[in-house]
This record gives sequence, structure tokens and C-alpha cells, in this order.
Amino acid sequence: MTSYGAMTEGRRADAERRRQKVLKIIDSAAKGGEEITVSGIARAAGVDRSFLYRHRDLLQHLHTAASTPATCSDGQAPVSRASLQADLANALDQNRRLATRVQQLEKRLSQLLGEQAWRDSGLGTAADLDQLQRHATALEQQLVDLQGQLEERTEELQAARAANRELTRSLNHSPR
Repeated sequence: MTSYGAMTEGRRADAERRRQKVLKIIDSAAKGGEEITVSGIARAAGVDRSFLYRHRDLLQHLHTAASTPATCSDGQAPVSRASLQADLANALDQNRRLATRVQQLEKRLSQLLGEQAWRDSGLGTAADLDQLQRHATALEQQLVDLQGQLEERTEELQAARAANRELTRSLNHSPR
């Protein structure tokens, strides 16, 4: 064998050894529930990121492992960064809705206390005006209830869209 052939064979053997090391690290990270990134896997395997980009099958294996949730020993899926971000977004949205609802209730309480103070003072208004105000109050409450229903349905639609996107993403990333 010529020295050129021996060098070529040595490079092939080195590349195969590095490929096996990368695959082992990806599988280990996936089983351990660790975050899987190109940089992290390359660093752990002692290879350059370009090595992963030159070997598309390794990159595909990495992306598949990164998008597939690992299972815990008790059979439940572990908490992922994406699920934590979704939980945070939902909590922030719920906090915003609750703050809006508190403002509405404070406004309504203020109105009721004002009306009660007005009646208690003996300077109350005519009965027909009181009836119109009660009707307006009932309509305002109906509006608040309808807005709440709309927000719930909007949340359900957003959740369905997110599930659809996740399903589409997992289908697109699944090996064929």
C-alpha cells in the first residue's frame, strides 16, 4: 500500500471513529434528558461543528434526538425547555387576564359603593333612572361574561394551533 493510500485509509478510520463517538454522545444525551445542541454535542465529542454539518446523517440524528422527548423511568415525559416556555407564556397570559378582571371588579365595586352612598345620603335619583342604570349594569356584566368566553375560546384555539404546529414539526422531523 502506498503512503497516499495509507493516509486516506487513516483519515477514513479517524472519521468513522469520530462518527461513532458523536452517535454515542447523542444517544447518551437523549437518554439522560439533556439539552441536545450542535455546539454541545460537537464540544462533548471533541469535533468541530462543521464535522456535524458535513455528515448530514449525524445532523439529522441529532435533530431527531433533540426534538424527541425522553421518557423518565416512571413513564412520564420530563420537563423540557419548550414545555417550560409554554407554561410561562400561559401563566403570563392568565396573569394578564386576571389583572384585567381585577380592574373590572374594582371599577364595579367603586360604582356600587358610590351608588349606595348616594342612596344613603337621601339625594337618590328617580326610579326610572335607577332602573336604566341596573339594566346598563346587567348589560356590562353580560359583556364581561362574553369577553371571558371569547378569551377562553381564543386560548383553546391557540392551544390547538400550538399542538398542530408541534405535530407538524414532529412529523417533518421524523425519519422517513
